[in-house]
Amino acid sequence: MKDRLRSWPAAVPGVRALSTYERAWLSKDIVAGLVLTALLVPQGMAYAELAGLPPITGLYTSVLALFGYWLMGPSKVLVLGPDSALGPMIAATILPLMGADQDPAKAIALASMLALMVGTIMLLAGLAKLGFIADLLSMPTQIGYMNGLALTIIVGQLPKMFGFSVDADGFIPELRGFVDGLVAGETVGAALAVGIGALVVILVLQLAMPKVPAVLVAVVLSIFAVQVFNLEASGVSVVGPLPSGFPPFTIPRVSLSDLPLLLGGALGIVFVALADTISTASAFASRAGGRVHGNREMVGIGTSNIAAGLFQGFPVSTSGSRTAVAEQAGAKTQLTGLVGAVAIIVILVAAPGLLRNLPQPALAAIVIAASLSLANIGAVARLWKQRKTEAWLAIVAFLAVTFFGVLTGIGIAVALSILAVFRRTWWPYQAILGDTPGFPGFHDLVGHPDGRTVPGLVIFRFDAPLIFANARTLREQVHELAEDPGVRWILIASEPITDVDTTAADMLEDLDEWLNARGISLVFAEMKDPVRAKITRYGLTRTIDPQHFYPTIRAAVSAYEALVAVDT
Repeated sequence: MKDRLRSWPAAVPGVRALSTYERAWLSKDIVAGLVLTALLVPQGMAYAELAGLPPITGLYTSVLALFGYWLMGPSKVLVLGPDSALGPMIAATILPLMGADQDPAKAIALASMLALMVGTIMLLAGLAKLGFIADLLSMPTQIGYMNGLALTIIVGQLPKMFGFSVDADGFIPELRGFVDGLVAGETVGAALAVGIGALVVILVLQLAMPKVPAVLVAVVLSIFAVQVFNLEASGVSVVGPLPSGFPPFTIPRVSLSDLPLLLGGALGIVFVALADTISTASAFASRAGGRVHGNREMVGIGTSNIAAGLFQGFPVSTSGSRTAVAEQAGAKTQLTGLVGAVAIIVILVAAPGLLRNLPQPALAAIVIAASLSLANIGAVARLWKQRKTEAWLAIVAFLAVTFFGVLTGIGIAVALSILAVFRRTWWPYQAILGDTPGFPGFHDLVGHPDGRTVPGLVIFRFDAPLIFANARTLREQVHELAEDPGVRWILIASEPITDVDTTAADMLEDLDEWLNARGISLVFAEMKDPVRAKITRYGLTRTIDPQHFYPTIRAAVSAYEALVAVDT
Protein backbone atom coordinates (compact mmCIF):
# COMPACT_ATOMS: atom_id res chain seq x y z
CA MET A 1 0.00 0.00 0.00
CA LYS A 2 2.83 2.41 0.87
CA ASP A 3 4.53 1.62 -2.44
CA ARG A 4 1.33 2.54 -4.26
CA LEU A 5 1.07 5.84 -2.39
CA ARG A 6 4.69 6.63 -3.18
CA SER A 7 4.31 5.78 -6.86
CA TRP A 8 1.02 7.56 -7.66
CA PRO A 9 2.62 11.02 -8.12
CA ALA A 10 4.71 9.58 -10.94
CA ALA A 11 1.47 8.99 -12.86
CA VAL A 12 0.50 12.70 -12.66
CA PRO A 13 2.26 14.61 -15.46
CA GLY A 14 2.45 17.89 -13.52
CA VAL A 15 4.03 16.28 -10.46
CA ARG A 16 6.34 14.20 -12.63
CA ALA A 17 7.48 17.31 -14.51
CA LEU A 18 8.40 19.06 -11.26
CA SER A 19 10.56 16.13 -10.22
CA THR A 20 12.65 16.49 -13.40
CA TYR A 21 12.51 20.28 -13.64
CA GLU A 22 15.76 22.09 -14.43
CA ARG A 23 16.56 25.38 -12.70
CA ALA A 24 17.74 26.94 -15.97
CA TRP A 25 14.17 26.75 -17.30
CA LEU A 26 12.61 28.80 -14.48
CA SER A 27 13.36 32.31 -15.73
CA LYS A 28 12.17 31.44 -19.25
CA ASP A 29 8.94 29.90 -17.98
CA ILE A 30 8.21 32.90 -15.76
CA VAL A 31 8.80 35.43 -18.55
CA ALA A 32 6.73 33.37 -21.00
CA GLY A 33 3.94 33.07 -18.42
CA LEU A 34 3.77 36.83 -17.89
CA VAL A 35 3.78 37.49 -21.64
CA LEU A 36 1.03 34.89 -22.01
CA THR A 37 -1.06 36.63 -19.34
CA ALA A 38 -1.22 39.74 -21.51
CA LEU A 39 -3.02 37.65 -24.12
CA LEU A 40 -5.05 35.48 -21.75
CA VAL A 41 -6.89 38.29 -19.96
CA PRO A 42 -8.43 40.20 -22.89
CA GLN A 43 -9.03 37.08 -24.99
CA GLY A 44 -10.61 35.25 -22.07
CA MET A 45 -13.02 38.11 -21.48
CA ALA A 46 -13.82 38.49 -25.18
CA TYR A 47 -14.49 34.78 -25.69
CA ALA A 48 -16.72 34.70 -22.61
CA GLU A 49 -18.92 37.36 -24.18
CA LEU A 50 -18.84 35.41 -27.44
CA ALA A 51 -20.27 32.47 -25.49
CA GLY A 52 -23.04 34.68 -24.06
CA LEU A 53 -21.47 34.87 -20.58
CA PRO A 54 -20.19 37.66 -18.32
CA PRO A 55 -16.58 38.63 -19.18
CA ILE A 56 -15.30 37.71 -15.70
CA THR A 57 -16.11 34.04 -16.33
CA GLY A 58 -13.47 34.04 -19.07
CA LEU A 59 -10.82 34.81 -16.46
CA TYR A 60 -12.10 32.15 -14.08
CA THR A 61 -12.09 29.66 -16.92
CA SER A 62 -8.56 30.59 -18.01
CA VAL A 63 -7.15 30.05 -14.53
CA LEU A 64 -8.73 26.63 -13.99
CA ALA A 65 -7.99 25.43 -17.53
CA LEU A 66 -4.32 26.30 -17.15
CA PHE A 67 -4.11 24.60 -13.77
CA GLY A 68 -5.96 21.48 -14.94
CA TYR A 69 -3.76 21.02 -18.00
CA TRP A 70 -0.59 21.65 -15.98
CA LEU A 71 -1.68 18.82 -13.71
CA MET A 72 -2.71 16.21 -16.30
CA GLY A 73 -1.74 17.44 -19.78
CA PRO A 74 1.08 15.60 -21.63
CA SER A 75 2.35 18.47 -23.82
CA LYS A 76 5.09 20.78 -22.56
CA VAL A 77 3.88 23.92 -24.38
CA LEU A 78 0.20 23.47 -25.27
CA VAL A 79 -2.01 26.25 -23.81
CA LEU A 80 -5.67 25.58 -23.03
CA GLY A 81 -8.37 28.10 -22.34
CA PRO A 82 -11.46 29.86 -23.77
CA ASP A 83 -11.56 29.44 -27.53
CA SER A 84 -13.20 31.39 -30.35
CA ALA A 85 -14.27 28.17 -32.07
CA LEU A 86 -16.16 26.97 -28.98
CA GLY A 87 -17.80 30.29 -28.08
CA PRO A 88 -20.62 30.08 -30.65
CA MET A 89 -21.18 26.41 -29.81
CA ILE A 90 -21.54 27.24 -26.11
CA ALA A 91 -23.93 30.11 -26.90
CA ALA A 92 -25.96 27.94 -29.28
CA THR A 93 -26.33 25.34 -26.52
CA ILE A 94 -27.20 27.50 -23.52
CA LEU A 95 -29.16 30.41 -25.03
CA PRO A 96 -32.23 28.29 -25.97
CA LEU A 97 -32.35 27.11 -22.35
CA MET A 98 -32.14 30.58 -20.80
CA GLY A 99 -35.79 31.55 -21.03
CA ALA A 100 -37.16 35.07 -21.29
CA ASP A 101 -35.34 36.51 -18.27
CA GLN A 102 -31.82 35.78 -19.66
CA ASP A 103 -30.47 35.51 -16.09
CA PRO A 104 -26.62 35.62 -16.11
CA ALA A 105 -26.51 33.32 -13.08
CA LYS A 106 -28.45 30.67 -14.99
CA ALA A 107 -26.20 31.12 -18.01
CA ILE A 108 -23.15 30.51 -15.83
CA ALA A 109 -24.72 27.40 -14.28
CA LEU A 110 -25.62 25.99 -17.70
CA ALA A 111 -22.15 26.72 -19.11
CA SER A 112 -20.49 25.17 -16.05
CA MET A 113 -22.58 22.02 -16.36
CA LEU A 114 -21.68 21.93 -20.06
CA ALA A 115 -17.98 22.09 -19.11
CA LEU A 116 -18.44 19.24 -16.63
CA MET A 117 -20.14 17.13 -19.31
CA VAL A 118 -17.41 17.86 -21.85
CA GLY A 119 -14.72 17.09 -19.26
CA THR A 120 -16.34 13.85 -18.16
CA ILE A 121 -16.79 12.63 -21.75
CA MET A 122 -13.18 13.54 -22.58
CA LEU A 123 -11.81 11.95 -19.43
CA LEU A 124 -13.72 8.69 -19.85
CA ALA A 125 -12.90 8.52 -23.57
CA GLY A 126 -9.22 9.11 -22.84
CA LEU A 127 -9.14 6.39 -20.19
CA ALA A 128 -10.93 4.07 -22.63
CA LYS A 129 -8.28 4.93 -25.29
CA LEU A 130 -10.78 6.45 -27.74
CA GLY A 131 -8.48 9.21 -28.97
CA PHE A 132 -9.07 8.06 -32.54
CA ILE A 133 -12.48 9.79 -32.58
CA ALA A 134 -10.65 12.98 -33.50
CA ASP A 135 -10.22 11.40 -36.93
CA LEU A 136 -13.98 11.62 -37.52
CA LEU A 137 -13.47 15.20 -38.68
CA SER A 138 -11.57 15.02 -41.96
CA MET A 139 -9.30 17.85 -43.05
CA PRO A 140 -11.67 19.19 -45.78
CA THR A 141 -14.65 19.27 -43.41
CA GLN A 142 -12.51 20.93 -40.74
CA ILE A 143 -11.53 23.62 -43.24
CA GLY A 144 -15.14 24.20 -44.25
CA TYR A 145 -16.33 24.18 -40.65
CA MET A 146 -13.70 26.72 -39.59
CA ASN A 147 -14.45 29.00 -42.54
CA GLY A 148 -18.15 28.94 -41.71
CA LEU A 149 -17.39 29.53 -38.06
CA ALA A 150 -15.17 32.51 -38.89
CA LEU A 151 -17.88 34.15 -41.00
CA THR A 152 -20.55 33.50 -38.37
CA ILE A 153 -18.41 34.96 -35.57
CA ILE A 154 -17.48 38.06 -37.57
CA VAL A 155 -21.10 38.86 -38.47
CA GLY A 156 -22.11 38.35 -34.83
CA GLN A 157 -19.41 40.78 -33.59
CA LEU A 158 -19.95 43.55 -36.15
CA PRO A 159 -22.85 45.24 -34.28
CA LYS A 160 -20.72 45.47 -31.12
CA MET A 161 -17.88 47.02 -33.09
CA PHE A 162 -20.28 49.56 -34.59
CA GLY A 163 -21.63 50.46 -31.15
CA PHE A 164 -25.10 48.88 -31.14
CA SER A 165 -26.69 45.52 -30.42
CA VAL A 166 -28.82 43.10 -32.42
CA ASP A 167 -31.44 40.83 -30.89
CA ALA A 168 -31.14 37.90 -33.29
CA ASP A 169 -29.82 34.36 -33.44
CA GLY A 170 -28.32 32.77 -36.54
CA PHE A 171 -26.29 34.04 -39.47
CA ILE A 172 -29.10 35.41 -41.64
CA PRO A 173 -31.06 37.10 -38.79
CA GLU A 174 -27.85 38.60 -37.36
CA LEU A 175 -26.74 39.86 -40.77
CA ARG A 176 -30.19 41.34 -41.43
CA GLY A 177 -30.19 42.96 -37.98
CA PHE A 178 -26.75 44.46 -38.57
CA VAL A 179 -27.77 45.91 -41.93
CA ASP A 180 -31.00 47.27 -40.43
CA GLY A 181 -28.97 48.93 -37.67
CA LEU A 182 -26.69 50.56 -40.21
CA VAL A 183 -29.64 51.82 -42.26
CA ALA A 184 -31.35 53.15 -39.13
CA GLY A 185 -28.24 55.16 -38.23
CA GLU A 186 -27.50 53.33 -34.97
CA THR A 187 -23.73 53.37 -35.53
CA VAL A 188 -21.75 55.07 -32.76
CA GLY A 189 -18.84 56.82 -34.48
CA ALA A 190 -16.52 56.73 -31.48
CA ALA A 191 -17.18 53.01 -30.94
CA LEU A 192 -16.48 52.24 -34.60
CA ALA A 193 -13.23 54.24 -34.45
CA VAL A 194 -12.08 52.32 -31.36
CA GLY A 195 -13.03 48.96 -32.87
CA ILE A 196 -11.43 49.52 -36.25
CA GLY A 197 -8.37 51.05 -34.62
CA ALA A 198 -7.91 48.04 -32.34
CA LEU A 199 -8.41 45.62 -35.25
CA VAL A 200 -5.86 47.45 -37.42
CA VAL A 201 -3.31 47.49 -34.60
CA ILE A 202 -3.71 43.75 -34.02
CA LEU A 203 -3.53 42.77 -37.70
CA VAL A 204 -0.63 45.08 -38.56
CA LEU A 205 1.48 44.08 -35.56
CA GLN A 206 0.79 40.37 -36.12
CA LEU A 207 1.99 40.76 -39.70
CA ALA A 208 4.91 43.18 -39.25
CA MET A 209 6.09 42.36 -35.71
CA PRO A 210 4.83 38.87 -34.79
CA LYS A 211 6.83 38.72 -31.55
CA VAL A 212 5.09 41.80 -30.14
CA PRO A 213 1.94 40.97 -28.10
CA ALA A 214 -0.46 42.68 -30.52
CA VAL A 215 -3.57 42.05 -28.43
CA LEU A 216 -1.96 43.62 -25.36
CA VAL A 217 -0.93 46.70 -27.33
CA ALA A 218 -4.46 47.08 -28.71
CA VAL A 219 -5.96 46.72 -25.23
CA VAL A 220 -3.63 49.30 -23.67
CA LEU A 221 -4.22 51.81 -26.46
CA SER A 222 -8.00 51.28 -26.30
CA ILE A 223 -8.13 51.83 -22.53
CA PHE A 224 -5.91 54.89 -22.93
CA ALA A 225 -8.24 56.33 -25.59
CA VAL A 226 -11.33 55.81 -23.38
CA GLN A 227 -9.71 57.57 -20.43
CA VAL A 228 -8.11 60.46 -22.31
CA PHE A 229 -11.03 61.31 -24.59
CA ASN A 230 -13.84 60.33 -22.16
CA LEU A 231 -15.34 58.04 -24.80
CA GLU A 232 -17.98 56.68 -22.42
CA ALA A 233 -19.70 60.03 -22.73
CA SER A 234 -19.70 59.55 -26.49
CA GLY A 235 -21.60 56.28 -26.22
CA VAL A 236 -18.73 53.77 -26.12
CA SER A 237 -19.60 50.81 -23.88
CA VAL A 238 -16.90 49.53 -21.54
CA VAL A 239 -16.44 46.33 -19.56
CA GLY A 240 -16.91 48.09 -16.23
CA PRO A 241 -15.54 46.99 -12.84
CA LEU A 242 -14.90 43.27 -12.52
CA PRO A 243 -15.87 41.33 -9.38
CA SER A 244 -12.93 41.05 -7.02
CA GLY A 245 -11.66 37.78 -5.60
CA PHE A 246 -11.93 34.23 -6.89
CA PRO A 247 -15.12 32.16 -7.32
CA PRO A 248 -15.85 29.46 -4.76
CA PHE A 249 -16.07 25.77 -5.55
CA THR A 250 -19.58 25.39 -7.00
CA ILE A 251 -21.64 22.43 -8.18
CA PRO A 252 -23.82 23.91 -10.96
CA ARG A 253 -27.55 23.37 -10.53
CA VAL A 254 -29.60 22.91 -13.68
CA SER A 255 -32.97 21.44 -14.50
CA LEU A 256 -33.11 17.76 -15.46
CA SER A 257 -35.02 18.76 -18.59
CA ASP A 258 -31.98 20.79 -19.72
CA LEU A 259 -29.58 17.85 -19.59
CA PRO A 260 -30.41 16.24 -22.97
CA LEU A 261 -29.78 19.48 -24.87
CA LEU A 262 -26.62 20.13 -22.88
CA LEU A 263 -25.41 16.62 -23.70
CA GLY A 264 -25.95 17.20 -27.43
CA GLY A 265 -23.94 20.40 -27.25
CA ALA A 266 -21.24 18.69 -25.19
CA LEU A 267 -20.75 15.98 -27.82
CA GLY A 268 -20.29 18.59 -30.55
CA ILE A 269 -17.81 20.51 -28.41
CA VAL A 270 -15.87 17.30 -27.69
CA PHE A 271 -15.38 16.66 -31.41
CA VAL A 272 -14.21 20.21 -32.14
CA ALA A 273 -12.01 20.55 -29.05
CA LEU A 274 -10.36 17.18 -29.59
CA ALA A 275 -9.74 17.71 -33.31
CA ASP A 276 -8.33 21.19 -32.61
CA THR A 277 -6.13 19.92 -29.79
CA ILE A 278 -4.74 16.94 -31.72
CA SER A 279 -3.95 19.05 -34.79
CA THR A 280 -2.33 21.84 -32.75
CA ALA A 281 -0.41 19.40 -30.57
CA SER A 282 0.82 17.57 -33.67
CA ALA A 283 2.06 20.79 -35.27
CA PHE A 284 4.05 21.88 -32.22
CA ALA A 285 5.28 18.37 -31.40
CA SER A 286 6.69 17.95 -34.90
CA ARG A 287 8.82 21.07 -34.42
CA ALA A 288 10.38 19.61 -31.29
CA GLY A 289 10.73 16.11 -32.70
CA GLY A 290 8.12 14.72 -30.30
CA ARG A 291 4.88 12.85 -30.81
CA VAL A 292 1.28 13.28 -29.75
CA HIS A 293 -0.48 11.01 -27.27
CA GLY A 294 -4.15 11.35 -28.23
CA ASN A 295 -5.54 9.48 -25.23
CA ARG A 296 -3.43 11.46 -22.76
CA GLU A 297 -4.48 14.69 -24.44
CA MET A 298 -8.10 13.70 -23.87
CA VAL A 299 -7.37 13.19 -20.18
CA GLY A 300 -5.66 16.59 -20.03
CA ILE A 301 -8.52 18.39 -21.80
CA GLY A 302 -11.06 16.53 -19.67
CA THR A 303 -9.33 17.54 -16.45
CA SER A 304 -9.20 21.18 -17.55
CA ASN A 305 -12.90 21.27 -18.41
CA ILE A 306 -13.92 19.62 -15.14
CA ALA A 307 -11.78 22.08 -13.17
CA ALA A 308 -13.34 25.02 -15.05
CA GLY A 309 -16.86 23.66 -14.58
CA LEU A 310 -16.44 23.45 -10.80
CA PHE A 311 -15.48 27.14 -10.53
CA GLN A 312 -18.11 28.91 -12.69
CA GLY A 313 -16.20 28.35 -15.93
CA PHE A 314 -17.19 27.06 -19.36
CA PRO A 315 -15.79 24.54 -21.89
CA VAL A 316 -12.23 25.06 -23.09
CA SER A 317 -9.99 23.88 -25.87
CA THR A 318 -6.46 24.38 -27.16
CA SER A 319 -5.45 27.78 -28.50
CA GLY A 320 -2.98 27.72 -31.37
CA SER A 321 -2.29 31.46 -31.10
CA ARG A 322 -1.63 31.40 -27.35
CA THR A 323 0.49 28.27 -27.69
CA ALA A 324 2.55 30.03 -30.38
CA VAL A 325 2.97 33.07 -28.10
CA ALA A 326 4.16 30.86 -25.25
CA GLU A 327 6.62 29.06 -27.51
CA GLN A 328 7.99 32.29 -29.00
CA ALA A 329 8.40 33.72 -25.50
CA GLY A 330 10.67 30.80 -24.58
CA ALA A 331 8.32 28.49 -22.64
CA LYS A 332 9.97 25.23 -21.64
CA THR A 333 7.28 23.47 -19.59
CA GLN A 334 3.69 23.76 -18.42
CA LEU A 335 4.96 25.92 -15.55
CA THR A 336 4.41 28.75 -18.06
CA GLY A 337 0.66 28.16 -17.86
CA LEU A 338 0.82 27.96 -14.09
CA VAL A 339 2.55 31.35 -13.96
CA GLY A 340 -0.17 32.75 -16.22
CA ALA A 341 -2.89 31.37 -13.93
CA VAL A 342 -1.26 32.90 -10.83
CA ALA A 343 -0.90 36.26 -12.60
CA ILE A 344 -4.62 36.29 -13.45
CA ILE A 345 -5.48 35.49 -9.82
CA VAL A 346 -3.32 38.42 -8.70
CA ILE A 347 -5.23 40.70 -11.07
CA LEU A 348 -8.59 39.42 -9.76
CA VAL A 349 -7.63 39.79 -6.10
CA ALA A 350 -5.39 42.88 -6.08
CA ALA A 351 -6.41 44.92 -9.15
CA PRO A 352 -9.97 44.07 -10.31
CA GLY A 353 -10.42 47.61 -11.67
CA LEU A 354 -7.44 47.36 -14.01
CA LEU A 355 -9.62 46.57 -17.02
CA ARG A 356 -12.65 48.65 -16.08
CA ASN A 357 -12.26 51.00 -19.06
CA LEU A 358 -11.63 48.30 -21.66
CA PRO A 359 -14.09 49.21 -24.47
CA GLN A 360 -16.47 46.59 -25.80
CA PRO A 361 -15.62 47.42 -29.45
CA ALA A 362 -11.99 46.47 -28.66
CA LEU A 363 -13.16 43.09 -27.37
CA ALA A 364 -15.12 42.67 -30.60
CA ALA A 365 -11.95 43.49 -32.55
CA ILE A 366 -10.01 40.83 -30.63
CA VAL A 367 -12.65 38.21 -31.48
CA ILE A 368 -12.79 39.27 -35.14
CA ALA A 369 -8.99 39.09 -35.42
CA ALA A 370 -9.05 35.59 -33.96
CA SER A 371 -11.85 34.63 -36.35
CA LEU A 372 -9.84 35.79 -39.35
CA SER A 373 -7.08 33.41 -38.27
CA LEU A 374 -9.62 30.54 -38.33
CA ALA A 375 -10.51 31.14 -41.97
CA ASN A 376 -8.48 29.49 -44.72
CA ILE A 377 -9.82 30.30 -48.18
CA GLY A 378 -6.54 29.30 -49.79
CA ALA A 379 -6.94 25.76 -48.50
CA VAL A 380 -10.28 25.44 -50.30
CA ALA A 381 -8.69 26.68 -53.53
CA ARG A 382 -5.90 24.13 -53.09
CA LEU A 383 -8.44 21.34 -52.55
CA TRP A 384 -10.28 22.42 -55.70
CA LYS A 385 -7.09 21.98 -57.72
CA GLN A 386 -6.13 18.71 -56.05
CA ARG A 387 -9.45 16.91 -55.61
CA LYS A 388 -12.79 18.57 -56.32
CA THR A 389 -14.83 16.07 -54.31
CA GLU A 390 -12.97 17.06 -51.14
CA ALA A 391 -13.33 20.73 -52.02
CA TRP A 392 -17.11 20.17 -52.21
CA LEU A 393 -16.96 18.58 -48.74
CA ALA A 394 -15.36 21.76 -47.42
CA ILE A 395 -17.93 23.94 -49.19
CA VAL A 396 -20.90 21.94 -47.88
CA ALA A 397 -19.49 22.01 -44.34
CA PHE A 398 -19.06 25.80 -44.67
CA LEU A 399 -22.66 26.25 -45.84
CA ALA A 400 -23.96 23.94 -43.09
CA VAL A 401 -22.30 25.95 -40.32
CA THR A 402 -23.26 29.28 -41.88
CA PHE A 403 -26.93 28.61 -42.56
CA PHE A 404 -27.91 25.88 -40.09
CA GLY A 405 -25.97 26.96 -37.01
CA VAL A 406 -22.82 25.81 -35.27
CA LEU A 407 -24.12 22.68 -33.55
CA THR A 408 -26.01 21.43 -36.61
CA GLY A 409 -23.01 22.35 -38.72
CA ILE A 410 -20.59 20.26 -36.69
CA GLY A 411 -23.01 17.33 -36.86
CA ILE A 412 -23.21 17.67 -40.64
CA ALA A 413 -19.42 18.00 -40.84
CA VAL A 414 -18.90 14.77 -38.89
CA ALA A 415 -21.53 13.00 -41.01
CA LEU A 416 -19.84 14.22 -44.20
CA SER A 417 -16.47 12.91 -43.00
CA ILE A 418 -17.94 9.50 -42.25
CA LEU A 419 -19.82 9.41 -45.56
CA ALA A 420 -16.64 10.31 -47.43
CA VAL A 421 -14.91 7.28 -45.92
CA PHE A 422 -17.92 5.08 -46.61
CA ARG A 423 -18.14 6.31 -50.19
CA ARG A 424 -14.53 5.32 -50.89
CA THR A 425 -15.28 1.86 -49.53
CA TRP A 426 -18.65 1.62 -51.28
CA TRP A 427 -17.28 2.56 -54.72
CA PRO A 428 -13.57 1.82 -54.54
CA TYR A 429 -11.15 2.20 -57.38
CA GLN A 430 -11.02 -0.84 -59.66
CA ALA A 431 -8.48 -1.71 -62.31
CA ILE A 432 -7.58 -4.24 -64.98
CA LEU A 433 -3.88 -5.10 -64.75
CA GLY A 434 -1.33 -5.99 -67.40
CA ASP A 435 2.34 -6.99 -67.57
CA THR A 436 3.99 -3.67 -68.37
CA PRO A 437 7.33 -3.68 -70.28
CA GLY A 438 10.11 -1.98 -68.32
CA PHE A 439 8.22 -2.11 -65.02
CA PRO A 440 8.36 -5.02 -62.61
CA GLY A 441 5.01 -6.55 -61.72
CA PHE A 442 1.52 -5.94 -63.09
CA HIS A 443 0.06 -2.45 -63.40
CA ASP A 444 -3.19 -0.61 -64.12
CA LEU A 445 -3.82 -0.51 -67.87
CA VAL A 446 -5.29 2.99 -67.54
CA GLY A 447 -1.90 4.36 -66.54
CA HIS A 448 0.08 1.83 -68.60
CA PRO A 449 -1.93 1.18 -71.78
CA ASP A 450 1.01 -0.73 -73.29
CA GLY A 451 0.69 -3.45 -70.66
CA ARG A 452 0.53 -7.01 -72.00
CA THR A 453 -2.54 -9.13 -71.25
CA VAL A 454 -2.89 -12.90 -71.57
CA PRO A 455 -5.77 -14.09 -73.79
CA GLY A 456 -8.53 -15.65 -71.71
CA LEU A 457 -7.13 -14.25 -68.44
CA VAL A 458 -8.44 -11.07 -66.79
CA ILE A 459 -6.47 -9.70 -63.83
CA PHE A 460 -8.86 -7.55 -61.78
CA ARG A 461 -7.89 -5.43 -58.76
CA PHE A 462 -10.43 -4.20 -56.17
CA ASP A 463 -8.95 -1.50 -53.92
CA ALA A 464 -10.95 -1.90 -50.70
CA PRO A 465 -11.96 -4.35 -47.98
CA LEU A 466 -14.71 -6.59 -49.33
CA ILE A 467 -17.76 -5.93 -47.15
CA PHE A 468 -21.55 -5.75 -47.33
CA ALA A 469 -21.49 -2.20 -48.77
CA ASN A 470 -19.42 -3.03 -51.85
CA ALA A 471 -20.07 -6.74 -52.40
CA ARG A 472 -22.63 -5.96 -55.11
CA THR A 473 -20.14 -3.60 -56.82
CA LEU A 474 -17.55 -6.36 -57.16
CA ARG A 475 -20.14 -8.91 -58.29
CA GLU A 476 -21.49 -6.65 -61.03
CA GLN A 477 -18.00 -5.82 -62.27
CA VAL A 478 -17.06 -9.49 -62.44
CA HIS A 479 -20.33 -10.21 -64.31
CA GLU A 480 -19.33 -7.61 -66.90
CA LEU A 481 -15.86 -9.14 -67.25
CA ALA A 482 -17.39 -12.58 -67.72
CA GLU A 483 -19.40 -11.40 -70.72
CA ASP A 484 -16.29 -11.68 -72.92
CA PRO A 485 -16.70 -15.08 -74.58
CA GLY A 486 -12.96 -15.77 -74.50
CA VAL A 487 -12.51 -15.43 -70.72
CA ARG A 488 -11.47 -18.60 -68.86
CA TRP A 489 -10.00 -17.18 -65.64
CA ILE A 490 -10.87 -14.07 -63.66
CA LEU A 491 -7.93 -13.45 -61.35
CA ILE A 492 -8.61 -11.17 -58.37
CA ALA A 493 -5.45 -9.29 -57.33
CA SER A 494 -6.29 -9.46 -53.62
CA GLU A 495 -3.47 -7.54 -51.97
CA PRO A 496 -5.65 -4.40 -51.33
CA ILE A 497 -8.47 -6.52 -49.87
CA THR A 498 -7.85 -6.33 -46.13
CA ASP A 499 -11.08 -7.97 -44.98
CA VAL A 500 -13.99 -10.11 -46.14
CA ASP A 501 -17.20 -10.09 -44.09
CA THR A 502 -19.94 -12.74 -44.15
CA THR A 503 -22.13 -10.85 -46.63
CA ALA A 504 -19.22 -10.64 -49.07
CA ALA A 505 -18.39 -14.30 -48.44
CA ASP A 506 -21.90 -15.39 -49.44
CA MET A 507 -21.58 -13.22 -52.56
CA LEU A 508 -18.26 -14.88 -53.49
CA GLU A 509 -19.80 -18.32 -53.10
CA ASP A 510 -22.72 -17.44 -55.39
CA LEU A 511 -20.38 -15.70 -57.82
CA ASP A 512 -18.05 -18.70 -58.05
CA GLU A 513 -20.98 -21.04 -58.76
CA TRP A 514 -22.31 -18.63 -61.41
CA LEU A 515 -18.88 -18.46 -63.09
CA ASN A 516 -18.35 -22.24 -62.88
CA ALA A 517 -21.61 -22.77 -64.73
CA ARG A 518 -20.15 -20.73 -67.58
CA GLY A 519 -16.81 -22.53 -67.57
CA ILE A 520 -14.95 -19.66 -65.89
CA SER A 521 -12.73 -20.04 -62.82
CA LEU A 522 -12.53 -17.47 -60.03
CA VAL A 523 -8.90 -17.23 -58.88
CA PHE A 524 -7.13 -15.19 -56.20
CA ALA A 525 -3.53 -13.98 -55.84
CA GLU A 526 -1.61 -12.19 -53.07
CA MET A 527 -4.43 -12.64 -50.55
CA LYS A 528 -3.32 -11.74 -47.03
CA ASP A 529 -3.06 -14.62 -44.55
CA PRO A 530 -5.73 -13.27 -42.12
CA VAL A 531 -8.16 -12.82 -45.03
CA ARG A 532 -7.38 -16.30 -46.38
CA ALA A 533 -8.03 -17.70 -42.90
CA LYS A 534 -11.49 -16.07 -42.92
CA ILE A 535 -12.20 -17.50 -46.38
CA THR A 536 -11.40 -20.96 -45.04
CA ARG A 537 -13.45 -20.43 -41.87
CA TYR A 538 -16.45 -19.31 -43.90
CA GLY A 539 -16.25 -22.58 -45.84
CA LEU A 540 -15.78 -20.97 -49.24
CA THR A 541 -13.31 -23.64 -50.30
CA ARG A 542 -16.34 -25.91 -50.77
CA THR A 543 -16.96 -24.14 -54.06
CA ILE A 544 -13.74 -22.22 -54.71
CA ASP A 545 -10.92 -24.61 -55.60
CA PRO A 546 -8.26 -24.42 -52.82
CA GLN A 547 -5.63 -24.60 -55.57
CA HIS A 548 -6.94 -21.30 -56.98
CA PHE A 549 -5.15 -19.25 -54.32
CA TYR A 550 -1.69 -18.14 -55.45
CA PRO A 551 0.99 -16.29 -53.50
CA THR A 552 1.72 -13.85 -56.37
CA ILE A 553 0.08 -12.66 -59.55
CA ARG A 554 3.09 -13.93 -61.50
CA ALA A 555 2.60 -17.42 -60.06
CA ALA A 556 -1.10 -17.37 -61.02
CA VAL A 557 -0.31 -16.20 -64.57
CA SER A 558 2.30 -18.96 -64.95
CA ALA A 559 -0.23 -21.54 -63.75
CA TYR A 560 -2.80 -20.29 -66.26
CA GLU A 561 -0.31 -20.34 -69.12
CA ALA A 562 0.69 -23.88 -68.19
CA LEU A 563 -2.98 -24.91 -68.14
CA VAL A 564 -3.58 -23.38 -71.56
CA ALA A 565 -0.49 -25.12 -72.94
CA VAL A 566 -1.77 -28.51 -71.70
CA ASP A 567 -5.25 -27.91 -73.13
CA THR A 568 -3.84 -27.03 -76.55
